[in-house]
Amino acid sequence: MKQNPKFYRYILFLLLNVFTTVFGPLVLAQSAVIAAVQTNQNSPQYAAVNPVNVSDSTYLPTLVDSVVRAVRSANLKDSMAVSRQQARWISDRINAKLPDSVINYQKKNFLRAGIEWFSIQAIPASVNYFIRKDPVSHISFKNFFSHLKFSAWTWDDNLFATNQIAHPYHGQFYFNSFRSNNFSFLQSTLATVAGSYIWETAGETEPPSINDIINTSFGGTILGEMTHRLSHHILARPSLTKGQRNKKEILAMLINPINGLNRLLDGRWGNTTKGAVIDSSLVHTEVELGIRRFDAKEHNVLSRGKNDIYARIKLIYNNDDIDKKKPFDDFFLNLEIGSDDSSVVNAVNVYASLYGNRILSNLTGRHRGIVSAHFDFLRNEAFYYGSQSINYNIYSNFNIGQHTKLTTVLAGGPVVLAAVPDPYLHFGESRTYDYGPGADIRASATLSTLNRFKFGIDYRGGYFVTISGNKSHHYLHTASTSASVRIWKNFGVNLYSGYFRLEGHYQDHKNVNKDYPFIRLALAYNSEY
Repeated sequence: MKQNPKFYRYILFLLLNVFTTVFGPLVLAQSAVIAAVQTNQNSPQYAAVNPVNVSDSTYLPTLVDSVVRAVRSANLKDSMAVSRQQARWISDRINAKLPDSVINYQKKNFLRAGIEWFSIQAIPASVNYFIRKDPVSHISFKNFFSHLKFSAWTWDDNLFATNQIAHPYHGQFYFNSFRSNNFSFLQSTLATVAGSYIWETAGETEPPSINDIINTSFGGTILGEMTHRLSHHILARPSLTKGQRNKKEILAMLINPINGLNRLLDGRWGNTTKGAVIDSSLVHTEVELGIRRFDAKEHNVLSRGKNDIYARIKLIYNNDDIDKKKPFDDFFLNLEIGSDDSSVVNAVNVYASLYGNRILSNLTGRHRGIVSAHFDFLRNEAFYYGSQSINYNIYSNFNIGQHTKLTTVLAGGPVVLAAVPDPYLHFGESRTYDYGPGADIRASATLSTLNRFKFGIDYRGGYFVTISGNKSHHYLHTASTSASVRIWKNFGVNLYSGYFRLEGHYQDHKNVNKDYPFIRLALAYNSEY
């Protein structure tokens, strides 16, 4: 088996420096924008939201216009115009029987953040030491000091789901221990890296793991900021009754438990007069329930495929529709679960914008270049795959007549670390997959018309070189087509067909190809909140 930890140690520490260098200016810019739109403590703070077509006649134009005039007359330094959608959101809050407060709760609490951050280390360590009696948890000072050496870093042998799901999820607790105490995105990111580093060096007797610190830090930051934004979005919506407010608190706490805990400690739980979160983001959600047919063995999905029931949630978060993008102004979540034989969770995909700007302004259409971070987890009966990557995306929007729109995306970039199955690898007690960096490309096109029909095509290709595992390289191809029709109000029917293919090319073994064709038919419900 090929092991090259020395090379990847250099890559690891280079990535940590790049991580700070990249995110630092972005977050400082974000902080500057936030400061620019703040007024005095008694005045509200508003952010631009994606303007949409207004068709609901239940809102009185005079009220909306008066709110627009009131906001524009405020001493706001933000040059972005207030849209009618923003005005509706503001008027909702004004007319609510129990309006959320416009007072921001911005006080940083380093002591509490540190205690929570430490507890996330101490609780699992104590369980391992006192309850499970795990010998790995019996770390000594000798172990700790040996782990501080640069040469100590290596690769671990944990299960695929442990490394690719459990570690990133654990990382988001490090992140939100600081983020929910009003620290910035960058500060919370550094806390995530520090938390993972401390656990790797002082949490166990095993050598510190290169893949763990990457998965926990990178994945934890993505999942952490996503859950932070979603929980704040829920808490920022108007509450007409105390019961509605408490339901929002419970849902937000399920998404971001540490933020919910801190709201309880601050006395802000269910409190509509102090410390509410103010934002005007939009979240579009599509929930699917349907049947999928797939074939991982015979390559004949129509005549020899298997059927199972699946459910999927697709969530699109948009904080504004301006050309200049800041970290997590936009993100996308895809979660798919099913009843096949591989696992309950079949896919988790997260895309998040980091920085973006208008490009190609002299060409037809509207084009934006956006740097994005990606977290991908895929598991089906044919194969499994996990990665974390950074892409540069070119988003283009075209209006074709009055009722038809075309959106295209062309993207590509480095894969920081990918986990790819290797049937010839039996590393340690449980690892049967290779680790390595690579590159990927993505392309898609979506055509929507008459506010009822939508057609799409999507492709992703990846190339990965093994650093830890058998000497090999891998290709991943995923292609799919989709058709959707809105049948009644927010309900629709979605049809998909697609193909996954993973090719493994080995120096000392026979090449292995895995295929997974599929067809899906589902009833969908769309909502915007």
